[in-house]
Amino acid sequence: MDPATLVVQALVTGATTGLGGAASAAVTDAYQALKEALSSRLSGRPGALEQLSALERRPGAPAAEGLVRELVVTGAVDTEVMEYAQRLLVLLAPPASPRSAGGIDLREAKGVQVGNGTTQNNTFH
Repeated sequence: MDPATLVVQALVTGATTGLGGAASAAVTDAYQALKEALSSRLSGRPGALEQLSALERRPGAPAAEGLVRELVVTGAVDTEVMEYAQRLLVLLAPPASPRSAGGIDLREAKGVQVGNGTTQNNTFH
């Protein structure tokens, strides 16, 4: 994924899922830091600033596509902006779910034995 698209993805994800009443202070702070960094880099482009605001009000494809284009044209995505975007995405990522042993689905299994050198006696009725 190109850097501008990643930054807009972070903004969209933050605007749609991370800024509700349940957002942690870390998520809100990361979102605001990203938005402020972009606002300062786009300050000379009123159309780009409007797209940034529109994306927050209504996170959807038209505003996102326009903002990606503006970020590419202006070169606004630098190392600092990328770090803010990646931090926000990490904070918004769902926690990893525990994997079953060996990637095998054991939800309906009976008499499962995991490990080496163990003994198991099963009686099913």
